[in-house]
Amino acid sequence: MTFLYSEDTNKRYHSWNYALRQEFGGKIFKVPVDGGFDCPNRDGTVARGGCTFCSVSGSGDMIVAPEDPLPLQFHKEIDMMHQKWPHVDQYIVYFQNFTNTHAPLAVIKERFEQVVNLPGVVGLSVGTRPDCLPEDVVEYLAELNERLYLWVELGLQTTYEQTSKIINRAHDYPTYVDAVARLHKHNINVCTHLINGLPGETPEMMVENVRRTLLDSDIQGIKLHLLHLMRNTRMLRDYHEGRLQLMSRKSYVTVICDQLELIPPEVIIHRLTGDAPWDSLIGPMWSLKKWEVLNAIDEEMRRRNTYQGSKNVLLEAKIHA
Repeated sequence: MTFLYSEDTNKRYHSWNYALRQEFGGKIFKVPVDGGFDCPNRDGTVARGGCTFCSVSGSGDMIVAPEDPLPLQFHKEIDMMHQKWPHVDQYIVYFQNFTNTHAPLAVIKERFEQVVNLPGVVGLSVGTRPDCLPEDVVEYLAELNERLYLWVELGLQTTYEQTSKIINRAHDYPTYVDAVARLHKHNINVCTHLINGLPGETPEMMVENVRRTLLDSDIQGIKLHLLHLMRNTRMLRDYHEGRLQLMSRKSYVTVICDQLELIPPEVIIHRLTGDAPWDSLIGPMWSLKKWEVLNAIDEEMRRRNTYQGSKNVLLEAKIHA
């Protein structure tokens, strides 16, 4: 079978790569930069210490030159990418680490505007938290949405309040639902981040995280992460004290496929696993072989003879309404 949102018979989900090719007609670089922002649960605004899984770089471990001015960061990143793909000339700038709307609007504007008009930039992706979207910032994002291709990537990680407290998220689930609704009023694309493998969560709870997210919020994309246990993180204590069990590759692949079956086919899958620097990763070490993980997901979908949306949770909700 060929999935509706794929040109590859081996790919049975709506990949980010496919979506970008449909939007722009060719390959696009998503260029990560460090905007110099902090997080409200690190600086004392709502908590201190940050999320227990987060590294000192705020999930920006793979950024090439985080200390450089933003335009220089951008050029260094694309120079490295061009070594492999020399002909790509369109870019989405990704404000990746920490919380990129946690600042006064004037500061946010000053930093974003440094990159949006750089040569070849066609889009912007903003990683942030649902509790850092006051109305003036949402209005600015709405303005940007009229100027270029925009995604707001909302870190949710879990729908369970107990887990959220364990990992020190310092915001509740209703705050997330409200943030998506306010962004949706301006037709802003939202990609929700969820983490599989958080302390205390069973595979059934991980699947339920996806179900709740889809039923409660109108999102256009979803990013599913494997929990990476990193050195120098607070989560190491959970691991050493037996409150965290790292997922096996087989278990992770099974959960991902169960989640994909629930997700409506038009929702874009931005990621099905993640990247982590090998020298600071405690585990799972199998996650370093990213393409083997993605191939295993494709293989399991074929084995099941299933596809993204085969158990479409929104469609089923309408049928039973």
